[in-house]
Amino acid sequence: MHFDRPIDRKGTSSLKWDWFKEDVLPLWVADMDFAAPEAVTTALTRRAGHPVYGYTLPSDALYEAVQGHIKRQFGWTVEREWVLFIPGVVTGFNVAARLVGETEAIAVPTPAYPPFLSAAKNARRQMVKVHLPVEDGRLVINREVLEAQVTPETKLLMLCTPYNPGGTLLTQEELTGLVDFCEARDILICSDEIHADLVLDEKGKHIPTASLSEKAAARTITLMAPSKTFNIPGLGCSMAIISDEKLRTRFKAAMEGIVPHVNLMGYEGATAAYIHGGPWLKEVLAYLRANRDYAFERLAAMKGLTPLLPEATYLIWMDARDLGLDNPATFFEEHGVGLSDGAYFDAPGWLRLNFACTRALLKEALDRMEKALAGAE
Repeated sequence: MHFDRPIDRKGTSSLKWDWFKEDVLPLWVADMDFAAPEAVTTALTRRAGHPVYGYTLPSDALYEAVQGHIKRQFGWTVEREWVLFIPGVVTGFNVAARLVGETEAIAVPTPAYPPFLSAAKNARRQMVKVHLPVEDGRLVINREVLEAQVTPETKLLMLCTPYNPGGTLLTQEELTGLVDFCEARDILICSDEIHADLVLDEKGKHIPTASLSEKAAARTITLMAPSKTFNIPGLGCSMAIISDEKLRTRFKAAMEGIVPHVNLMGYEGATAAYIHGGPWLKEVLAYLRANRDYAFERLAAMKGLTPLLPEATYLIWMDARDLGLDNPATFFEEHGVGLSDGAYFDAPGWLRLNFACTRALLKEALDRMEKALAGAE
């Protein structure tokens, strides 16, 4: 399988590969080590051949590609005017944070993707952390969890679905409960769905929050992107999808003057990925499922580690507190494996492992972890 073929990324200014020392295998930041779909490379090469790189608009083909992909994947019909192109989902939820009043608060479930934790501070708003329990090996976010922790001042919920970290695929019942809760308290929802296409549970499916009902759509800002799906995060093309006209107008006003346009290669890459990337996505999901099962089995057998089996994403979240180490991430880095430190997710003692790499590299990294733990006994 072509995903087994290693690609040397060192020296390419890769955040993932050039962050750690030379001898550390990086299984941390969420990008894959796989070549993007060939159609993307072809489209970028073709566009690079045109010698003028001027200001660029999203094309009709891109709008149609986005609408078609969302309809095929999730059965959700999205109108063209609902789609706003932005350079990243992090941009999107930082804009959303500016929609609440200065005396109001933003609810952020934790553990959280680190930029979620800084969005309220960036907007000079209060943050309310909603600590998620682990039940049956799964991080849980539902109405009961929110009711126990969300304050009356809260007017925005930062939601990540599928959930990062942890890989929870929210059920229709869970999502409906969240929407009902937010409806009753007039809370907006910023739904980061960047991992929506990466469902590993073959019996599960991703449900866009806004697709649940008209009342869900009326209060939801949906953030999506081809970046995680097709491994093109460096191209910087994402979407805010907002069906409610008043909410969309408020979002656009908050963007004004501070959010740059998407670059022309981002538009080109996204168009090609959404139109032609379907077969590649099917293949990569099969490879990721096999990697997930292999990594989970080995990690679960390592004394002191308790991994959660992700239903979606290519990231394993694991509890390493039983190792009794001051910093598990530093310990494994010193033994040649670079993992994401749970402290940055508001969960000290936890780790996140990215298994979107060749099986050979994954095996070597797990071997190193196993050996490190054996030596620490």
